[in-house]
Amino acid sequence: MKLIQMSVRGISYSETQTGAYALILSEEKGDRKLPIIIGGFEAQSIAIALEQEVKPSRPLTHDLFKSFGERFEIYVKQVIIHKLVDGVFYASLICERDKIEEIIDSRTSDAIALALRYKAPIYTFDSILKKAGFTAAVSGESKKLSEDNWIQNFVKEQSNQNEELGDLKKISIAKLKSLLAKLVSQENYENAARVRDELSKRKS
Repeated sequence: MKLIQMSVRGISYSETQTGAYALILSEEKGDRKLPIIIGGFEAQSIAIALEQEVKPSRPLTHDLFKSFGERFEIYVKQVIIHKLVDGVFYASLICERDKIEEIIDSRTSDAIALALRYKAPIYTFDSILKKAGFTAAVSGESKKLSEDNWIQNFVKEQSNQNEELGDLKKISIAKLKSLLAKLVSQENYENAARVRDELSKRKS
């Protein structure tokens, strides 16, 4: 399968959905973009890595990981976004120590935050770009407006999907357990916590 190198174009914040961010990756040799919904903490960490002049007074988690890795001579060589299932992207860190490569599973947002710090290339498969990417079809200023509108609509739609839990009290325990498993698989931990709390209430 063909790997496509990507670069971080930026982070888009939803104008209508509080706390909703989309990380936008751009194809290095093409026009396709890949939007990935990420959390606020990850958005902050990636933004700080992009803004070289901004240095937090204390190391963030990804900075700590890099310091830890360098102390023990472990380096991130590249990141591969290798799978997309039910709207969730899966990534791997390709690391090296003593000329031995290891592959480590990672959330895509964490992998990219580390790739930026290690200045490691980011790749995805052409099949994933075809499935989840987009290309603004018009040119000039209209292209910029079209692209921004597409991203805003994408973030809004994804956020709405994540928030539509409804009244948990009306859902059976069996369906709550199924919903909890689905939310965890989607890495939607905030809503998963709400479902978990409802299940805990039922048991008490």
